[in-house]
Amino acid sequence: MRNRFTRIWIPLAAGLFAITYIFEISAGPRNTQRWAGLILALAGLGGVILSRFTLGRSFSVAPKATELVTHGIYSRIRNPIYVSGIFFLTGMLMIFQRPVLWIILPVIGAMQIIRAHREAKVLETKFGDEYRSYRARTWF
Repeated sequence: MRNRFTRIWIPLAAGLFAITYIFEISAGPRNTQRWAGLILALAGLGGVILSRFTLGRSFSVAPKATELVTHGIYSRIRNPIYVSGIFFLTGMLMIFQRPVLWIILPVIGAMQIIRAHREAKVLETKFGDEYRSYRARTWF
């Protein structure tokens, strides 16, 4: 139970506080775009935390293959941390309402695609047909 608290609830509470604080102190109108950005950022944060929790001990910064995680959110999306991170970033950009910052999104997106391909190679080398089958029935 303590592990769940430190891996889910503390990061979620801190993230919710931080996003809400940024939303409140950021200059600009409280328009539909900004509110949609808040919702998208919060959903993205939740997705990152849920994905990280689902990975458990299989999480690592550098690609390595300790276990093929195929349950939970990973039963539908191979890289939910990356997908959720893009939702989070998009939401934050919508909150900031600074068009020049949108250049960050394709750069981060490209980096995530490259990382996903590197991870896929490592997983395919380690798990072979089991990974290929998993890849065939999931998205990104």
